[in-house]
This record gives sequence, C-alpha cells and structure tokens, in this order.
Amino acid sequence: MQTHLRYFIVCAAIGAVIVGVACSPKRVPPMTVADLMEDRVTLDGVLMKCNEDPIKARSNADCLNARVAIERLANQADPAEEAKRNAEFERNRERLRLEQDRARQEQEAKSKVDPYNLPVVPVDAAPTAAAPGATATAGLAQVKP
Repeated sequence: MQTHLRYFIVCAAIGAVIVGVACSPKRVPPMTVADLMEDRVTLDGVLMKCNEDPIKARSNADCLNARVAIERLANQADPAEEAKRNAEFERNRERLRLEQDRARQEQEAKSKVDPYNLPVVPVDAAPTAAAPGATATAGLAQVKP
C-alpha cells in the first residue's frame, strides 16, 4: 500500500505541475520598434500604459521600444511636408534673387555715365583773362605744360 500511496502522490504532483504550466498565461514577447512604428494605435496604447506607471515604464521592454519608436517617427520627415517646405524655399530664393538683380541694376544705372544726358555748359566765345601759358583756340582754353 505504501508504494501505491507514493505512486499516487508523485503522479498528483506531476499532474499539478503540468496543469500549472499549461494553465499559466504564456509570456507575450515585447513588441518590436518596427511593429510599433507601423501600428500607431498600439503605440498609443503602450505609451498610455507607460505613462500610468512611470516606475514600471523605466524597465519594461514595451515602454522602451515605444519611446524608441516615437523618436524614430519624430525624426522621419513627412514627404508631403518636405515637398511643401522645398517649394516654399525655392519661391523665397527666386524672389530674393530677383530683388537682388533689381537692386544691382539700379546701382549700375546710377553709377553709369551717359554722355547724352550730361549737363550742357556754355563755352565763352572770347576768354577775358587767360592764364599765363594758356592760349585761346576756338573758344577753348588750353594750358601748356
């Protein structure tokens, strides 16, 4: 009878261990950063759980992966937004170039001498007092060296 009792206890213990292992919840592996980046709803849910318990959030793999996913998503540029910024940059650059060209042309126009627009100075027909060494030739005073 002793052997039957021992056999029964050993079988009961083994059965309890098997039932305990089979009924325990399986450990769910933490979500990867790529999975969280693809599924924004899950990412928001994980972040909400992490924000509720900040002490647990420091060591939990899901929380760490969620933070990494948020940083990577923040660093990614939206293609439409990037195209919009590039178009705005090109418009501003073209406008600035046109303004600079216009200012440069105005500056060149101011410094350029147009002989046709110079003021007319009347020349006296007969010089009244000529300087020593100067001769009058056709109403123009010339100085000899």
